Amino acid sequence: MHTTTITKSNKLTRLVFILCSLATCFTTSQVYSQKAYFPAATGEWESITVKDAGANQKLLDEAINFANENEYSESKDLKQAILKGFEREPFHYLAGPVRERGGPAGLILKGGKIVASWGDVNRVDMTFSVTKSYLSTVAGLAFDAGLITSPEAKVADYVWDGTFQGRHNSKINWHHLLTQSSDWSGELFGMKDWADRPPREGDIDDWKNRQLNEPGTVFEYNDVRVNLLAYSLLNVWRKPLPMVLKEKIMDPIGASTTWRWYGYEHSFVTIDGLKMQSVSGGGHSGGGVFINTYDHARFGLLFLRNGNWNGKQLISENWISKAVTSSEANASYGYMWWLNKGDRKWEGVNDESIFYAAGFGGNFIVVDKSNDLVIVTRWLEPSKIGEMVAKVRAAF
Repeated sequence: MHTTTITKSNKLTRLVFILCSLATCFTTSQVYSQKAYFPAATGEWESITVKDAGANQKLLDEAINFANENEYSESKDLKQAILKGFEREPFHYLAGPVRERGGPAGLILKGGKIVASWGDVNRVDMTFSVTKSYLSTVAGLAFDAGLITSPEAKVADYVWDGTFQGRHNSKINWHHLLTQSSDWSGELFGMKDWADRPPREGDIDDWKNRQLNEPGTVFEYNDVRVNLLAYSLLNVWRKPLPMVLKEKIMDPIGASTTWRWYGYEHSFVTIDGLKMQSVSGGGHSGGGVFINTYDHARFGLLFLRNGNWNGKQLISENWISKAVTSSEANASYGYMWWLNKGDRKWEGVNDESIFYAAGFGGNFIVVDKSNDLVIVTRWLEPSKIGEMVAKVRAAF
């Protein structure tokens, strides 16, 4: 009798365990559709009062005033600002579209709902290197779809037109491109890798003739190589990357129809007999993503929710985990997302789980999972972002 009781108890325990496991599985895939708020594609984006958000009105006002008072100091004429900002680059010119910028603007989401906004959040503006985080996402979609086997796969196995030939370039894998540690050497769309962001000190000819670094060992912020990633992904997807982003991400999250993603006037290539533009991963030669603040916030919310939008997994949690993990060459950088770690850790913000997209002129999408926050701020003096985030977090 005692043995029978134990056996029944064990069976009951196993049954409860199985049911709990199933419940956990359902919770993982459906939690955001059941509990979390997601803005509809049309209609009003729900707001939450500062009080209901658990925030301090005075401190939140201070944060917003700080953003407005610390506008990016360069001209609103972005052609002038870009050329000035990259004047040390030999051969630098504007090859893609540029638009005069607006003033400071931003949104703060708590639990997906708007708790604060400032400026013209409907205005479509350039976003510069925030584009890189969108590009990284298109790469993630390719991995999720099985179009690329793994981040460690050699790019030359997918792009075999000579772009990755040679002793050095043939070593480069997707992980190297995504972490900006490939040190790819060459010319793309008439732009030379060594001429992009040369060191501020020393002779440019020395930089041009430098010894190449082993792929994966040295981080170098370089738009030519980022554009190389976009070109390589175009070869994999075999259709324009803005179409991929629109179909897989932006339409499902209810983004507006106003955003655009541009390349250069001469970055058109032929794929399967069709002429397509290879887009740029930033705007320092023009182009990149032009977008409004609301759409940025939707994109940030998708990442706050681990790639899940209202119960549908648009991009895998596995990919997002990789994207926000420190790379070997730079503890502050993942797959084209910046991390609040290492040399880029913000003073007064000790949470290393924060990650963010950052672009020239003070464009930021900050994802703060600890506080269930998304902070989008535009045209903030770039050096002030850490202080801005600290002020917002203090309000909560």
